[in-house]
Amino acid sequence: VDALRRIGEAVEAEELRAVEKDFLGKEGAVAEILGLIPSLDPKDRREAGQGANQLKTELLAAIAAAKASLEEAEVAAQRDAGGFDPTLQPASTARGALHPITQVRRDVESIFTSMGYEVLDGPEVELDYYNFQALNIPVDHPSREMQDTFYLDQPKSIDLDDDVMQAWKAIHEHGGETGSTGWGGSYSTEVSQRPLLRTHTTVNTIQYLANHPTEACRVFSVDRVFRKEAIDRTHLPEFHQIEGIIMEEGANLQMLVTTLKTFYAKMGYPEVRVRPAYFPYTEPSLEIEVKWRGKWLELGGAGIFRPEVTEPLGITSPVLAWGMGLERLAMLVLGLDDIRQLYISDLEWLRNQPIL
Repeated sequence: VDALRRIGEAVEAEELRAVEKDFLGKEGAVAEILGLIPSLDPKDRREAGQGANQLKTELLAAIAAAKASLEEAEVAAQRDAGGFDPTLQPASTARGALHPITQVRRDVESIFTSMGYEVLDGPEVELDYYNFQALNIPVDHPSREMQDTFYLDQPKSIDLDDDVMQAWKAIHEHGGETGSTGWGGSYSTEVSQRPLLRTHTTVNTIQYLANHPTEACRVFSVDRVFRKEAIDRTHLPEFHQIEGIIMEEGANLQMLVTTLKTFYAKMGYPEVRVRPAYFPYTEPSLEIEVKWRGKWLELGGAGIFRPEVTEPLGITSPVLAWGMGLERLAMLVLGLDDIRQLYISDLEWLRNQPIL
């Protein structure tokens, strides 16, 4: 209320800048409220965060409207006093800059390339086979519930080599020659050939491994993925995933953990821990957590590809793999508590973001 009163009474731009500093600055009232949220009861945090963000949005809108009103009044006064010169050059406009999510993405790419990794990319439309079945995720298995998927109506299917499907049919139904018992059930060649919007970027690396099964490699990708998610403060149906692999003789779990700790340290998060997890295509599997504002936050998964994934491709060396969400990492870097803030069309907020 005090902020809106001061905005309404402001007669100079300097007064509006003072209000912005007192309420929206790094040490302002809104920042203070956001800093108290982690200490609240978990059931109250979401409401408090939404309230703080709504307050910030309303204040930004009120300040912008007041600035526009003051500028209009100044122009009118100059015109009435005869001091208005229409031949003067207009004031310079704000310069453009990279979007914060693009800046974070480039930081990630810079770190991994400096560590000796090569960049991969791939199409957004993929086959069910590469997205799921080549990663030991069979048709109708409960593990697919972790990733709700957008399937395409047109085309209905894309042809896949029958020999490839038969090899994976054996893996899924009885383990083939890997020593595994497989998942059991029946393998569907029809589902294997269904096109979909990829749900993770591991689809890029599994195809790279299929084409280079005997070449040691360190590769990664940062690409857009799609999942049928309800939009809320932590989920979007379209986002970016960071994913990478190491394949070489002697690769082991310690190498994987050290790689991830090095990456997060370079991003500014030196405290990292790992916890056991489950993923259908890795064993052992890990969740990666970093310490942020005194709390441990899960930022990604990792593990060593299972024999059911590597042996059908002719791979004999261990394959270390990891994946993490770019947007979730960007939220930490930018101090956000709502993923939707990354994509709102708020030019004032974008202009106020630091150059990372």
